[in-house]
Amino acid sequence: MSLTPLRFAERPLRHSVGPDAGSVLVVGMGVTGCAVARALAKRGHSVVMADDRPETAARTVAAAGLAPAEVHDSTDAALLGPLVAPAAAVVPAPGVPPRHPCYALADAAAVPVVSELDLAAQWDSRPVAAVTGTNGKTTVTTLIERMLNRSGISALGAGNTDVALVEAIEEEVDTFVVEASSFRLHRARLFAPAVAVWLNVAPDHLDWHQDFDDYAASKARIWANQGPGDVAVVPFGDPAITPWTAGIEGRIVTFAATGALDAPADVRVEAGVLEAYGSPLVDTAELPRKRPHDLSNAAAAAAVALEMGASADSVAAELRSFAGLAHRLAFAGRVGDVSFHDDSKATAPHATVAALGGFSDAILIAGGRNKGLDLADLAAVSPNVRGVVAIGESAGEVIACFSGQTQRHLELCRADSMPEAVEIAYRMAQPSGDVVLSPGCASFDWYSSYRDRGRHFIAAVTELRARHGEPRRGEQR
Repeated sequence: MSLTPLRFAERPLRHSVGPDAGSVLVVGMGVTGCAVARALAKRGHSVVMADDRPETAARTVAAAGLAPAEVHDSTDAALLGPLVAPAAAVVPAPGVPPRHPCYALADAAAVPVVSELDLAAQWDSRPVAAVTGTNGKTTVTTLIERMLNRSGISALGAGNTDVALVEAIEEEVDTFVVEASSFRLHRARLFAPAVAVWLNVAPDHLDWHQDFDDYAASKARIWANQGPGDVAVVPFGDPAITPWTAGIEGRIVTFAATGALDAPADVRVEAGVLEAYGSPLVDTAELPRKRPHDLSNAAAAAAVALEMGASADSVAAELRSFAGLAHRLAFAGRVGDVSFHDDSKATAPHATVAALGGFSDAILIAGGRNKGLDLADLAAVSPNVRGVVAIGESAGEVIACFSGQTQRHLELCRADSMPEAVEIAYRMAQPSGDVVLSPGCASFDWYSSYRDRGRHFIAAVTELRARHGEPRRGEQR
């Protein structure tokens, strides 16, 4: 699928604004929007701010120390048009969808639409490693950052995190590791990472993107501006990603969680050993995280870190010590012989399927706000579960997708709160087993974020432990 090129390259922003350059309109004043406004103001630009919820955004802007704190309403095209027309550029925050009126208004006024990644690319020339994918981005970004720092290469993670890249470039480090979401990549036209990996792809964010092809095309932009001296890291033999590698100009490095003797990946797991270019890095038995998706993440992170200059010893040492991140299939507690696992970060069916691949006869807690995805894909976990507790707005959809399973009997239940879901799942898991919160949906029906959802799950497990006479974490009997 081809995307209409933006005109940003024809009208680049300058570090300082001349008398006829106009203002820069930033739309969406969340974490990234505020960081962009600060960075533009620091470089001499006159900044105008807008948001779909201007009153709430004004408080955010004021708390961020931006002055003036006036935020215009961006939902009304009649009000927004006069702000767009005289602007030198419009910079939408990553979460502002392509159907937002700011795009049509900018197009009509021949005003370039600029991504945060492209601003950073103009302002800083230090090397960047970039990570995209439907699942595993944060984990792999964190691993690469830590591997590089262990190797004496000072690195800072940025992008789809709490630190925008335009903010990270103020730090005195050697390099950056950018978690690049499809939202950020969708409009990037200058961003050119030295090493870039696309981990995996499955339908996601179809409430934001036009369709799956648009989503995948946005992901593929991680390689679009690379040159012959750059490196594209690609999952070996992935039929959904391989077609997007046709136009890559740089060197291609492949990774895989398992070996393929006929055409082995450059970095792969072979006979219980993670290897890179034919040399052993670390025995997988030594890794705290070694489920199938963990090994794939480890191979991808190792490939990128090594290409960015990390030492093999540092890569291995980090993998031996890495116990995972919060809300990403993290151990949440045990009540009797039932173990609970928090995978609240799984906000699409593909992530849930990947997480449950390492379990057998688990109880799954799934549901939330559907992002325009086909939740029927959740049924792929059926061989790995013996019961499902459905939660949130999509509880009915979740139950429906498992009701038609005939391969085995699955116990299905619906819960109206997280504590109730934990209690039901605990009873279903008896006398022993695993309970996994891996929703496959967004959290915004009951919670403000997947983090809040995960924290409430952990709190519910803690209360369950107390009710059943188990000591709380840190307590002794």
